[in-house]
Amino acid sequence: MGITVQNITGNTAMVIWPKMASCVDSFYSIMYHPNWNSMLSSYSRKSFQKEERVPTSRSSFIVENLTPLTTYIVCVTCQSANPSSDQCRVFNTLEQDPASVSNTKKDLALGIWLTSGVLLLIIAAVLLYGCLHLLCRRRRERLQGQNGTSKQDHRKAWMEGSEELGRQSQLMQDTEEKHPGGIQLATIIENPSACKEPVMPTSKSQEQVPMTGQCSAI
Repeated sequence: MGITVQNITGNTAMVIWPKMASCVDSFYSIMYHPNWNSMLSSYSRKSFQKEERVPTSRSSFIVENLTPLTTYIVCVTCQSANPSSDQCRVFNTLEQDPASVSNTKKDLALGIWLTSGVLLLIIAAVLLYGCLHLLCRRRRERLQGQNGTSKQDHRKAWMEGSEELGRQSQLMQDTEEKHPGGIQLATIIENPSACKEPVMPTSKSQEQVPMTGQCSAI
């Protein structure tokens, strides 16, 4: 068939084949397998590890994800038919490309960095939530303590007022018990007309008040 393998690297290879008239209304099958040994392996389609289907409009295909320093066999057939020896080629992959190794390391480092960043963000979010929850709980406990103290102060003031009223009531009761008759206070109002007339004694036992024009209070 004139199948050729070009642009071989450690991980890829380009397979080129001529177009076949029998595959105009069908497709091409590209089959390849690593560690090929012609003495132990057959050309049966089941012997190949991977198979790709390509439209008949194409006449080349890039095989990817190969293993460096490995012997491969690649076959091109029409419509998944079992290949023959003239439809296959054997090739060896090269060493790992330094640029590819560098890119792989960069991708690995980037993946590790992204994973670490996500984990750190999750840990920071958990710690922040815990701190906020703890602050809210302490503030709520402080407010509850202040409310309890205020209630206790009101209750204490009310009890002290009640005790004071009780003491005053008891004092008044004790005073009434000691002085049953009570104490009466009289207000003396000066009568101008009485001051002008002499005061006459009502009985012999009483003394006469001098008529000096002054008022005397009894």
